[in-house]
Amino acid sequence: MERYNKLNASQWEKIISFERTPRWTISFYRYHQIKNPQLFRDYLFVPLEHLQVLGRIYVALEGINAQVSVPTIHYQAFLDFIQDISFLKKVRMNFAMNHDNKSFLKLTIKVKNRIVADGLENNPIDVSKKGEYLNAERFNQMLEDSDSLCVDIRNHYESEIGHFQSAIRPDVDTFRDSLPMIEKELSPYKSDKKILMYCTGGIRCEKASAYLIRKGFKHVYQLQGGIINYLREVQKKQLPNKFLGKNFVFDHRLNEMGSQQIISKCHQCGQPCDQHTNCANQACHLLFIQCPDCKAKYDHCCCEKCQTIIHLPEWEQKQLRKNQPSGHQIFKKGRYKEIVRN
Repeated sequence: MERYNKLNASQWEKIISFERTPRWTISFYRYHQIKNPQLFRDYLFVPLEHLQVLGRIYVALEGINAQVSVPTIHYQAFLDFIQDISFLKKVRMNFAMNHDNKSFLKLTIKVKNRIVADGLENNPIDVSKKGEYLNAERFNQMLEDSDSLCVDIRNHYESEIGHFQSAIRPDVDTFRDSLPMIEKELSPYKSDKKILMYCTGGIRCEKASAYLIRKGFKHVYQLQGGIINYLREVQKKQLPNKFLGKNFVFDHRLNEMGSQQIISKCHQCGQPCDQHTNCANQACHLLFIQCPDCKAKYDHCCCEKCQTIIHLPEWEQKQLRKNQPSGHQIFKKGRYKEIVRN
């Protein structure tokens, strides 16, 4: 049986637009020893494709990390299938604050070395020895504790548009870069401070908290379910929302509702803005923050050079893309040189 995506993103976009079936954007993860990740990957693909699940799923020896878009009419069947897998029984499903039918436009299930790349290939982290979970109410209380230090375990471009007040925010592009930097910054507080960690959905905090405990930190805590679950909890229980700005997400939406504050600026004109975009020049594809006025002025591009390129004939654009480095390029203007507190 075929275990690959038979439709491309454009085809799925047309199907979704035509059907108008509501979809939920959901994430879940579980650290668990998987003996044969490739076999498990193949086991997942056909049932999920049958249920029209779209999204990005990583499978590795250490577990599974999934961000998916599920038609509401198939959600129960999807949940039954996932929770019928022994190690995923009662797994937490993190529902997005703002659903978008086009958050994902294809199903990708990949076998990876790690479900979260940590750069510790020869010295893996034991995530069973992790920080204590905090719900939204306890997290809020401990944020007010003078003996607590709050640490953002995400990348700089995520925390730029939204973070908890007074959080330490590492100036890093990747999770693997953050671990040694956080350890160094917090080393004077190994015994006397309470370390509160948070990330988008919780998966990075599992590793980061276990890493600090391995390094001798005595009081390590993590926000259960991450920012996504926190925002749902404060809304449901009518708690004070101490998250400022928007929550960055890794799908078509790029962010979702956090609070009403706009704490970041357009990278081109400096006006208040919290909307990330990718440069329309496919040879660039830079991730950056752009306001509506600059989007119109630069035709969705990051600079005048890219704006000129997108108006060239397609064959000429393809020629320019040849031998160009590919990857996730991120706007770095105005980044701090050290870990900062704000």
